[in-house]
Amino acid sequence: MQNQLPTWVLCGAVVLAFSAGILNTTALMGFTHVSASHVTGNISLLAVTSFHHDWQNLWLLLISVASFWLGSVLSGMIIGGSELQIKRHYGYAMHLEFVLLCGSLWLYLSGNNYGQMLIAMACGLQNSMVATYHGAVLRTTHLTGLTSDLGATVGHWLVGRKVSLAKVALQSALWWGFFGGGFVAVWLYAKYGYWSMLLPITVIFVSAISYSHMEKWFHHSKRMIKFVIIKRKRKNRIKGI
Repeated sequence: MQNQLPTWVLCGAVVLAFSAGILNTTALMGFTHVSASHVTGNISLLAVTSFHHDWQNLWLLLISVASFWLGSVLSGMIIGGSELQIKRHYGYAMHLEFVLLCGSLWLYLSGNNYGQMLIAMACGLQNSMVATYHGAVLRTTHLTGLTSDLGATVGHWLVGRKVSLAKVALQSALWWGFFGGGFVAVWLYAKYGYWSMLLPITVIFVSAISYSHMEKWFHHSKRMIKFVIIKRKRKNRIKGI
């Protein structure tokens, strides 16, 4: 991984992790009490509810896990790759996430359990948007992998192996971003209930618009650079003649 981490990568990843922290904590504190972004824990609870014949919670857990998976499928269809690249359609994916979260909020406020389905789908979509950046694994909706990677990195450092400070900084920022989102969600939910989802919804919407503008600027700049290169080549040919 390169030593210099682009600011837009760091800020974008932390913002997404912060939003996911709020969403997951809100889902846990709400009337379903089911995680929106943690498939491993939900699978364990699925086994418990199956054993005790708790069919209502079994159904909630099933739709949560299935919806997270479906969100990942949608992400794969839209993005088309796991390595972070500015030319990919992250703006479209975030706009879709915004729509899913708005639908989830409306269903939650109506007392409908299917709000869990849409919030889990949004988390699955977000988590699969970016998988790696220069060899560093990026997951913005849960911390198990990040915690393992950070622990392994410390182990490498303790025995004298070279470690990437940029990778450590990125993964640490993601860890604290998610934790910070969860901390904020506890306070927001206590005061505003499910309306606390408006903060991550707004963040995702602004991020989608910002990225779409950045993508347009990138493609415009790329075309301009190509135009300048072609123009210089033509001048050189004329001079050669």
